[in-house]
Amino acid sequence: MRTMIGLMAAGLLVVPAIVSAQEKDKGEKKVPAALNFKMKSLDGKDVDLSKYQGKVVMFVNVATYCGNTPQYKQLQELHDKYSKDGLVIVGVPANEFGGQEPGTDAEIAKFCDSKYNVKFDMMSKCVVKGDGICPLYKYLTSKDTDPKFGGDVTWNFEKFVVGRNGEVAARFKPKVKPDAEEVVKAIEEELKKK
Repeated sequence: MRTMIGLMAAGLLVVPAIVSAQEKDKGEKKVPAALNFKMKSLDGKDVDLSKYQGKVVMFVNVATYCGNTPQYKQLQELHDKYSKDGLVIVGVPANEFGGQEPGTDAEIAKFCDSKYNVKFDMMSKCVVKGDGICPLYKYLTSKDTDPKFGGDVTWNFEKFVVGRNGEVAARFKPKVKPDAEEVVKAIEEELKKK
């Protein structure tokens, strides 16, 4: 005991402060369930979706060879217009619908850059429906975790809008364009919330 007291007096022994659970919770923000996932970006880097906490996030399953592929242009326009206000667009390439996203991550990245000059975040290709569904899409489409907007993704370019509070605020079918009035309205309403 004397040795410990001597070390403490000499500044060589640091005793950790005891912090109550309540004090600890005050300093930490709980990550909303919809953003409590880790994925890979198109360039293979780890992405912790919790970095989007407090933002409005639109998750879109994308594909290179789809009739809806020109929606990349409108997604980029939304990104350009609203990112400064807190909107994040996240493209999630998937090949479950008509095999319309057969490329590698490198090929997808090249296509997005050369054809649409995509600057919004793009994840690595993953499964958004059926066997092997990635955890994010399992959460977004489950009736248990998302009773209001749950249900299988129906095709490429389905859109999920997650509000600043981390809850799914809206969902739009693939044919509804990103710049459609109802999509823009949903985004603007969520951006107004602080």
